[in-house]
Amino acid sequence: MIKISPSILSCDYGKMADELKNMENCGAELMHIDVMDGHFVPNITLGAPVCKCIKKYTSVPFDVHLMISEPLKYVDDFAKAGADIICFHTESDSDISETIEAITSKGVQAALAIKPKTPAEAVLPYLNKISMVLVMTVEPGFGGQSFMEDMMPKVRFIRDEIKKRNLDVDIEVDGGINKDTISIAAKSGANVFVSGSALFGAADRKKTMDDFKKKANEAFTD
Repeated sequence: MIKISPSILSCDYGKMADELKNMENCGAELMHIDVMDGHFVPNITLGAPVCKCIKKYTSVPFDVHLMISEPLKYVDDFAKAGADIICFHTESDSDISETIEAITSKGVQAALAIKPKTPAEAVLPYLNKISMVLVMTVEPGFGGQSFMEDMMPKVRFIRDEIKKRNLDVDIEVDGGINKDTISIAAKSGANVFVSGSALFGAADRKKTMDDFKKKANEAFTD
């Protein structure tokens, strides 16, 4: 199933509740929340208290992306804050299996992310324990970067492995997703698309969302 996950990193923080409701009305299947600690990546964004505060303004599931050094320490906080999916990086300092177990024990879906320089093989031992793999198509930490098409072989490799094992695991891509790049990613096997500035900055957000879904559905190959 094709899913669009607008990145609230690109929204107007002064009216975040309205921005969330707007994206829900446009048809978003997920809401992507980037959490950065200024250590794992060189930027700082929002934390669990903000996540908890804005949860009441939308019924769209929260896709929480932890770009932090020690995600295991914060699983409980984000689970209590309303995260529906908690995604963390294989490159973090926390034990991967232990962190996945901590997430799923809270009734939350676990997802694993990999940076551009991390090989796709890093997620293979955990595919049967998670609901999604996030392949970063930019270096994590900042919005507005250009899509890295050379990440697509990783997406295809992971999609083929998911299919071979007959697993129900989504593949998400994050970074530089727009009307041109979404087809490239979908053709490679991605089915969840994080988009920030291309959605929030669109003159007609609903039409842009619909166009994204149409292009992704037409291009997707599993």
